[in-house]
Amino acid sequence: MSRQQSLGFELTVPQHVYEYGDRATGETHGVVLTKPHIVRLILDLAKYTSDRNLTKLRLLEPSCGEGVFLIEAVGRLLASAKRHRVPAVRLGDSIRAYDIDETSVARTKATIGSLLVESGVDRVSTESLVGQWIHRTDFLLAPIVGSFDVIVGNPPYVRIEQLDPQLQAIYRGRFETIFDRADLYVAFIERSLELLSATGLLSFICADRWTMNRYGAPLRSLIAREYGVRVYVDLHQASPFESDVIAYPSIFVFERRKPAHVVFAKLREGTADECAAVALSIDEASVVSTHDGVHIFRYERWFENDDPWVLGSPAQLAALRELEDRFATLQADGKTRVGIGVATGADEVFIVSGAAAQEVEPERLVPLVMRSDIREGRIEWGGHYVINTFTTNEGGIDLAEYPKLAAYFVKHDAAIRRRHVSQRSNGFWFRTIDRVYPDLVQRPKLLIPDIAGSNEVAYDAGKYHPHHNLYFVTSDSWDLEVLGGLLSSKLALFFVWSYAVKMRGGYLRFQAQYLRRIRVPDPASLSAKLKNRIQTAFRDRDFKTLDSLALEAYSLETLPEFSFVDTRK
Repeated sequence: MSRQQSLGFELTVPQHVYEYGDRATGETHGVVLTKPHIVRLILDLAKYTSDRNLTKLRLLEPSCGEGVFLIEAVGRLLASAKRHRVPAVRLGDSIRAYDIDETSVARTKATIGSLLVESGVDRVSTESLVGQWIHRTDFLLAPIVGSFDVIVGNPPYVRIEQLDPQLQAIYRGRFETIFDRADLYVAFIERSLELLSATGLLSFICADRWTMNRYGAPLRSLIAREYGVRVYVDLHQASPFESDVIAYPSIFVFERRKPAHVVFAKLREGTADECAAVALSIDEASVVSTHDGVHIFRYERWFENDDPWVLGSPAQLAALRELEDRFATLQADGKTRVGIGVATGADEVFIVSGAAAQEVEPERLVPLVMRSDIREGRIEWGGHYVINTFTTNEGGIDLAEYPKLAAYFVKHDAAIRRRHVSQRSNGFWFRTIDRVYPDLVQRPKLLIPDIAGSNEVAYDAGKYHPHHNLYFVTSDSWDLEVLGGLLSSKLALFFVWSYAVKMRGGYLRFQAQYLRRIRVPDPASLSAKLKNRIQTAFRDRDFKTLDSLALEAYSLETLPEFSFVDTRK
C-alpha cells in the first residue's frame, strides 16, 4: 500500500483542459525546482520566520509544484507552533497550496504527510491537515475564501497564446493584467495580490521581463495604483533553480501599503551566503551597502503609473532621468521611424537564394539583408531574397499570374499551410506573417541586430529589405550617418542598457520598444563641424571617438559607469 493510500489521499478533481508549462522555458514538460537557500530567502523576505507566531498567519502557495516552498514553510510553522504550544490539529487554516498537475499534487501531499508524521503528528491529524492544505485545482479560477498574510512561490512561466483559445478568453476576461503576449505568471501575480491581507507580504521568484516590456504595463500600473514594492532582488547573474535554465529571474516582495523606500539588491551568484547576507542586512540597508557578492541600494521613490522599472545605481538612474528630461525620444519629431524587419513564418520557404530563387518570377523577389550579412558594421550581402506575396494595396497576389511561384508554393504546400497565419488568412494561405515593403528597400536606413553585447549599427544606403532579427531606423530629419554615429556610441548604449532586459553573458535585446526610448539632441543644435566629425568616425568605426563626440553632442562631461560586453568592432 502506498503512503498516499495509507493516509487516505484521494485525488478526485477532474483533469483540466491544459497543463501548466515549464516554469522557466514555457514548454509543457518537466518541473524546475527552486534551490533551498533561495526558498529560505523568499520566506525570510515575506517575514515567515519561526520566531514569529506563525499559527496566527495564513500562508498561500499558488503553484506548489513539487512542494519545495511548502517543505520549508511547514517546518517553520511546526517549530513556531511548538514554541507557542499550539497543537498541530489546530493548524488546518494556516496553509493553502494549489497546483493543477495531478502528479505534483500527489507527490507534494506524500512529502508533506511524511514530514508531519516524522515531526510527531498523528496520522489522523496528518491526513486532515494535508487534505486542508493542498488542493489540485486551477488557482486562477478556483473560489478561494479569505485573505492571506504571506504568499510565496514560483508561478508557472508559459505564454498565454500557448493555451487553449477558450481558456485564453476566460483568463483575459478575468484578469486586467493579461495584455498582448503576457506570460501566465502575470495573472498569478494579479490574483495573488487580490488575496493579500491588509498587512500581508507577497514574495515571488519569477522572470522580470514584465517590469520593462510592453505586456507588463497593466501589471505595473496596477501595482503603482493599489500596492507597494518592498524589495526587489536581481538574480540575473545567479542560478536560483536546480536545473540550468535561462529565465532571468528576480525576487519581488509586494504589500498593500506604500513603503517609505524600496530596497533593491543585486546578487552576483545567488549562493547561500549571498542570500543570508541579504536576509540579514536588507532592513538595515542604508543608501548603498555592499557585501561579498551582494550590492544593495535604497530607492526613496518608485516608478509611477505604467512606467518601466529602470533599475541601476542611484548615479545611473539620476543620469538617465537628466537625459530623459533634457532630450526628446528618437521618434518624437515625427520624421524618424524605428521598425522591425519581415517575419515569414517559414523562412526555409519564403527566403530563397541561388537555384531556389530561379524557381520564382524575379518581380516577386525582394533583396533581403540578414543578421549574418552584417560583419563589423558592414553589409556583406549573402544573395538572399524574400518572396513578396502582397500587392500594393496589401491584398494577396493572384497566383494564376505567377505560374512559377504557384508551382513553388505547391511543392512547399505542407510547410506553408501548417503556419498559424495560413490557417486564419481567409484564402490568403501563402502570405508571409508580415507584409514585405519593396519601397523600404530604396530608403537609406540604419540596421541594428536584435541580440548583441553592445550597439552594432550598420548603414544601408538603400539596397535591402531587413529580415525580422534586424531593427531599422529611417529618418527625414537626420543625416543617417550622423544619427548612426550617435546610436553607435556608449551614450546611446546606456539608454538601451537601462531599459532592456539583461540576458546571460551581458547581452541585451535591442528591441524597438527600447530603441524608441533613446533620447537624441535636435539635429539642428549640432554644428556642421561636429556632424562631420561624427559622420567620419561612424564611417571609420572609431568608437572611442564616437563616445567622446556623443558626450559633446549631449553637452555632458561624463556618464556613470555601467557594465556591458563591448562587441563593437
